[in-house]
Amino acid sequence: METKREILEKYVPDEAVAMVLDVIDRYPCHLKIVNKRRSKHGDFKRYFDGKIQITINNDLNAYRFLLTLMHEFAHLVTFQEYKKVKPHGVQWKRNFKLLMLPFLRPEIFPEDILSELAHYLINPKASSDGDVKLSLAFRKYDKQNDKKLIFEIPDRSKFQYHNRTFIKGDKRRTRYECVEVLTDRKYIFHPHAEVDIIK
Repeated sequence: METKREILEKYVPDEAVAMVLDVIDRYPCHLKIVNKRRSKHGDFKRYFDGKIQITINNDLNAYRFLLTLMHEFAHLVTFQEYKKVKPHGVQWKRNFKLLMLPFLRPEIFPEDILSELAHYLINPKASSDGDVKLSLAFRKYDKQNDKKLIFEIPDRSKFQYHNRTFIKGDKRRTRYECVEVLTDRKYIFHPHAEVDIIK
């Protein structure tokens, strides 16, 4: 059976493993690495019996995995300190910054991510995907594929998303309104949704 260290070595940068183990030991919970989910990178749950579980997607590159893990541990720390507060309020932001600060080192994060991460952590959003520059910096270290991000493709172009065909429409504040070809129904897409262009 694999140790915690051996499991973590598969998912976070080598230089961060000991520090992550320290966080896990300080804030015990049930930590699960799960298959990719469309809507989130990680999750924090409290159960009625008092158990706490953190889940992280297994398809994240090492740098995004580390950030997501500390994001979820910040929820745990905030819950232990305050019980009921806004999920991504000032208390969570403070704890997230405190957890991330020791990891902001060039031996852990590449320079292009590090500079964007430092900027992002001034006032972290509920999702790192909400920061376009940081998200693009992370994306350089993902496994390469032919997919494009919605915001990168031309308006009115056709694309496939989960075996359904859409036409890219106008931007509504931060997201794109797209029409499914088969049903003519409108759907809202995050600008960083990965899609296949139809040529």
